[in-house]
Amino acid sequence: METPEVLQKKLYFLLEQLQNMASELPPKYQMRLPIELLSSLANCLLNDTIFEIVKGLLEIQHVTEQHLYQQRLQYINNKKLEEQEILNRFELEPMKKVEELKKLMMIQKEDLKKFDMNLVLQLDEKVSDQQQILEQAGVPGFYVTTNPLEIKVQMYLLDFMLRLSKMSIPSWRK
Repeated sequence: METPEVLQKKLYFLLEQLQNMASELPPKYQMRLPIELLSSLANCLLNDTIFEIVKGLLEIQHVTEQHLYQQRLQYINNKKLEEQEILNRFELEPMKKVEELKKLMMIQKEDLKKFDMNLVLQLDEKVSDQQQILEQAGVPGFYVTTNPLEIKVQMYLLDFMLRLSKMSIPSWRK
């Protein structure tokens, strides 16, 4: 159990680090990180559980991104197999081969666009889940939003928390 004095020093340290990180951001994002928000965040980070939640969310995000990337590679590979099938089927009919390939490529282009849109929707859903989890954990600055500017601010806050989680916080115990 940390004494109130130690907690206060830890809070000041966290706040100072957050202010330094925020000062490195472009002005349009600095304006969205007032001292009150940074102070509330520093206070929230006195509880190491928040760091664990953030690390867990990052792990889940990496696994999800890798899974979606593998799905896309598999999808593209299947499309290449379709192309090869046409090349083999119309091997002796060059004009027909070109015609069929053109048709297939137009269809594939549209299909890939739909597939990619679905992947983006899945990533958006993951962002929303993360926002909701952090909001429920009481982390200041987090709430469900689709506003790109607000999402970027939340990304900076996540980055700050990850950087802080890797720092060694000074010990003020006597």
